Amino acid sequence: MASESSVAGVGTGEKQVIVVGIDEGEHSEYALQWTLDHFFADARSRPPVFSLVVVYARPFPTSVANLRTIAAGVAERVKQLCESRSVGDALVEMVEGDAREVLCDAVKRHQATVLVVGSHGYGSIKRAFLGSVSDHCAHQANCTVMIVKKPQPSK
Repeated sequence: MASESSVAGVGTGEKQVIVVGIDEGEHSEYALQWTLDHFFADARSRPPVFSLVVVYARPFPTSVANLRTIAAGVAERVKQLCESRSVGDALVEMVEGDAREVLCDAVKRHQATVLVVGSHGYGSIKRAFLGSVSDHCAHQANCTVMIVKKPQPSK
């Protein structure tokens, strides 16, 4: 079951679409910030050439009330980040399911040109047991996949 919340309504022009996958973690929020900084940096001075779709995948079924609460929190966080960079036409989707499949489906549905996902920086053993969303999407998504890794703090 998908629940959608428009931050300000995606434009209807011939813009290419960028899908950004997010979760509750700082790595995906960094990936969204990176996307806004690199693809929407000129949004204040001229209309962006991309439409932004932010997809939050909930891996476990939750109550409808809980899903709405989570959706509202995620949508508000995305809205604040987008507005701080003058991007007002983002679409936020909340979808229950495996993030790997949810993101690949979003790419197809929106005919995305680029998919951006954050990297949690798991080692090879942990990645083998948990599976990697970014690895799966890099092999299965029908578009360019950018894996954004949050820099480690300097010591």
